[in-house]
Amino acid sequence: MDPIRVVTDFPRKVREIENLWITMSDGVKLAARVWLPEDAEDDPVPAILEYLPYRKRDGTVERDALTHPYFAGHGYAGVRVDMRGSGDSEGVCKGEYLKQEQDDCLAVIEWLAGQPWCSGAVGMIGISWGGFNGLQVAARRPPALKAVISLCSTDDRYNDDVHYLGGAQMCDNLQWGTTAWAIAMTPPDPLIVGDRWRELWEGRLNGNGIWMHDWFEHQRRDDFFKHGSICEDYSDVEVPVYAVGGWADGYPNAIFRLLENLPGPRKGLIGPWGHKYPHFAAPGPRMGFLQECLRWWDQYLKGIDTGITEEPMLRAWIQEPARPASMYDQRPGKWVAEPSWPGPGVGELSLNLAPGRLVEGDGSDDVLSICSPSTAGLSSGTWCGYGVTPLLPVDQRMEAGNALVFETEPLQEAVEILGFPEFEVTVASDKPVALISASLSLVLEDGAASRVSYGILNLTHRNDDLDLVPMTPGKPETVRMKLRCCGQRFEKGQRIRLAIATGHWPIVFPGPENATLSIHLGKSKLILPARAPQPLDQTLAEFPAPESAQPMAQEVIKAGDPFRRDLIIDQITGETTYSVVSDGGTVLHPHTGMVLSARQTEAFVVHPDDPNSARGTCTWKKSFSRGDWNVGLSVSATVRALRDVWRIETHITAHSGDEVVLDRDEVKEFPRDLN
Repeated sequence: MDPIRVVTDFPRKVREIENLWITMSDGVKLAARVWLPEDAEDDPVPAILEYLPYRKRDGTVERDALTHPYFAGHGYAGVRVDMRGSGDSEGVCKGEYLKQEQDDCLAVIEWLAGQPWCSGAVGMIGISWGGFNGLQVAARRPPALKAVISLCSTDDRYNDDVHYLGGAQMCDNLQWGTTAWAIAMTPPDPLIVGDRWRELWEGRLNGNGIWMHDWFEHQRRDDFFKHGSICEDYSDVEVPVYAVGGWADGYPNAIFRLLENLPGPRKGLIGPWGHKYPHFAAPGPRMGFLQECLRWWDQYLKGIDTGITEEPMLRAWIQEPARPASMYDQRPGKWVAEPSWPGPGVGELSLNLAPGRLVEGDGSDDVLSICSPSTAGLSSGTWCGYGVTPLLPVDQRMEAGNALVFETEPLQEAVEILGFPEFEVTVASDKPVALISASLSLVLEDGAASRVSYGILNLTHRNDDLDLVPMTPGKPETVRMKLRCCGQRFEKGQRIRLAIATGHWPIVFPGPENATLSIHLGKSKLILPARAPQPLDQTLAEFPAPESAQPMAQEVIKAGDPFRRDLIIDQITGETTYSVVSDGGTVLHPHTGMVLSARQTEAFVVHPDDPNSARGTCTWKKSFSRGDWNVGLSVSATVRALRDVWRIETHITAHSGDEVVLDRDEVKEFPRDLN
């Protein structure tokens, strides 16, 4: 893995304000941590805001230490703000991407612009939630916001987030729902808020709902999900946007849409990375992302011509073939560039279907049927990879018996693709509600299959995500589904594989009943975004090596248990359990004296012949302590995919020392809405 060069000598000396308060119009105070040049009041600087619910005191503290002091040392104010009801801020956070969250951010930006150490210009940077709200706040057009860097984010909260995928209920709805619930229920730090910590904590425990319930309440792309989806009107975002992501992450798709649709200056960067900042992400190669950020900020916050506006709109890493593995240190490949998107170097390669084969010539008129077991998809890994844990797809050969498989002959010449593969299929279903999954893989010479892309469609969403239409049993219909974007090279002698199944567990929950799909091969084709080498590729300058500020010191008091990813098949009952255990152990943060521990588990269980046996259980256990202060939180959520309802069972326990502050169980059911 590429080493990170630690920078300690900056052009400007840095001072840190551990905490300051920003008061909202209703009196609620938000907690901020600020790094800025020592002489900023004499020589004001632009502010770079990262606005999150992930606890600046301990949640993102390691990452913040690498990034914000680096910006400050180069003439910016790095500002990390806890959102309302999170970390050390007052109030209650009642959900994702609410208007209240945006309103607060507008107030924060106005406050920053008015500080004596700020030049009046503000940028927003963030990954995941912070990448989302950077785009959302930009759409509100605060005058002081001049530019955004948005990583691993989305423009479409319904179709391209953790909740629904092609109209199918995602298992991440449970996994992320449990994680978010645990974050929202944690206490502030008494060293920051004083004796009010208990009052603020109980306000969260008693005033916060379970956000997951909202997501199961809204199973279509209604106004709930349209809110915060900037794809509703891209023209709302006028400031320059740098969109960044990685192939191993869950959110690369939005980068292509943002480049195609945003009206103002925009730039895209896609590497091999998981859900991390590229200067410390995996798989490698890492790159000097903070230096790249400075070029963007200097251009748009300081008016310095850095040359970044003259460079290609998109730089993407084309991955070379690699054996399937649950984790990579490095992904071999090369950087390529496109001056715009859609790129002039990208065309279409259509492959038609014949029994067992993908062909460039005529396919066949055969009709093949598939009814996959509910366990189809177990080799797929997680929807969103973090790179640093072994959660990527493994060898796809284990899926061969669960799907219809079509392969090319060994390629006569190499093929490179960049963008969205698409699958146009004429399909009939014997049930009104059915899922179709299409997986694209690279097959190596020895038969090992590495997944490159996949797509899932709930066929009731084939025309629209709001006005749904059940399938008419036995009636063939033609649909075109986009697969997840990718950048991949297939070498001469290798094969391209398409696998079609009726489920994709545990990426999505199975449909309410077993459905058989009939695929009309003669009217179906795989369409690949084939890319020819471009002269522009040869002009690319190398990215600099990764740099950061000094990493934060911490002391491991007790190492966590090894990370586990297990697949267990009960040979008596037939049930299959896919489980993940992630244990962070117990660590001390010397700069605050706080001792923390966290442990997460996931278990997804299904019988291959019974989609209504599908269930998932996710838990979090967290503790925070310092001296006599010792608090803990345990949450558990189970989702059951019953025939007619989604059943959600939750339990939360919170304690302060030996005192039980909260112990609550809840069961809610939501009618299944054609999914």
